[in-house]
Amino acid sequence: QVHRGPLGMSTLTFSPPLCSTSCVAADIISTVEFNSSGELLATGDKGGRVVVFQREQESKSQPQRRGEYNVYSTFQSHEPEFDYLKSLEIEEKINKIRWLPQQNAAYFLLSTNDKTVKLWKISERDKRPEGYNLKDEDGRIRDPSTITTLRVPVLQPMDLMVEATARRVFSNAHTYHINSISVNSDLQTFISTDDLRVNLWNLEITDRSFNIVDIKPANMEELTEVITSAEFHPQQCHTFAYSSSKGSIRLCDMRQAALCDKHCKYFEEPEDPSTRSFFSEIISSISDVKFSHNGRFLMTRDYLTVKVWDLQMENKPLETYQVHDYLRGKLCSLYENDCIFDKFECVWNGSDSVIMTGSYNNFFRMFDRNTKRDVTLEASRENSKPRAILKPRKVCVGGKRRKDEISVDSLDFSKKILHTTWHPHENIIAVAATNNLYIFQDKVN
Repeated sequence: QVHRGPLGMSTLTFSPPLCSTSCVAADIISTVEFNSSGELLATGDKGGRVVVFQREQESKSQPQRRGEYNVYSTFQSHEPEFDYLKSLEIEEKINKIRWLPQQNAAYFLLSTNDKTVKLWKISERDKRPEGYNLKDEDGRIRDPSTITTLRVPVLQPMDLMVEATARRVFSNAHTYHINSISVNSDLQTFISTDDLRVNLWNLEITDRSFNIVDIKPANMEELTEVITSAEFHPQQCHTFAYSSSKGSIRLCDMRQAALCDKHCKYFEEPEDPSTRSFFSEIISSISDVKFSHNGRFLMTRDYLTVKVWDLQMENKPLETYQVHDYLRGKLCSLYENDCIFDKFECVWNGSDSVIMTGSYNNFFRMFDRNTKRDVTLEASRENSKPRAILKPRKVCVGGKRRKDEISVDSLDFSKKILHTTWHPHENIIAVAATNNLYIFQDKVN
């Protein structure tokens, strides 16, 4: 159950998971996103489905129910396809969901798999037309000779029905797998990004897009880095940033040139030669990049850290937060089981004062930028009951383990929190743990 209240970082309470208990591969949640008001929460899964949850409206009889999220609409966004030219299967898995700001009674969202972006309209219908002249109530065409009077069709009330319809399909523009999409602040365009290219689309035009970044070398053997994520600036419609597998971020201005291969700012932290190892390049790859809501900062997540960059300072990050530094000594085994390639996301809270990101063992981390406090919390069925206060968790590295600590050797690397989202105005968070969606809130005093 979700309530409102001031942020006490270790006083989050738990809401029951909103998905199934038995884990089927298709049910694994692959993206989660609040809309701009926070009233709707969308999840996408590996089976190509989108589930939209709606927040309960506050009632005088049950004020505590305000904040509960219940299923509003479920629809199949993408189906598995086959590329006959390349003999490749195209997965139906939803890689990203992005909401468009609401402009009328309907809601619109973009969802993408590896190759195709779709614009979905989610609308409500509580009336149906009746009394047609040329067809009967079952929809069959009437014999014109039997029509003797002219009727005026009327709208009759009916049970509320939520419809999801695909309004646009943006396809055939990506040779490589799409890793991110981002809606522009002009509300007319969006970008879709794959490993080597960023494409700019108009929301009204599906048959062409403009390639604005292309890092593909003439000889693919010379390829040294790929694009991992891209996002538009929240206020400046001409500015976007993209991150690379080499740990750098490029800020581009679309006013400078049609093709933004030349960046206007380049953010990269010089590597410390004393800490260089075989895994340095892998763990420096940026898995997510997010602008702050005020547009002043960039947040990036690599394998071990979250970094906050000031857009006015390119040579080093403003803040660096260690997410799970205790894994530094386990990189070899994490490389062998492929966990070192996991792509964790990161999110800001509504005021840009706290950042959140996931870890292993169903742990997720929060860092308060003002007080420099941080906390590790766990999303799991075993130790979570509705309205129970989450207890901070600690990981012990070697030495004697305390009663309330967990040893780094007993962490479960198959349980990982890759996808999280934060309500845009309140301290409500949604955390995807495999096939379960957990919603946490601030403790009510």
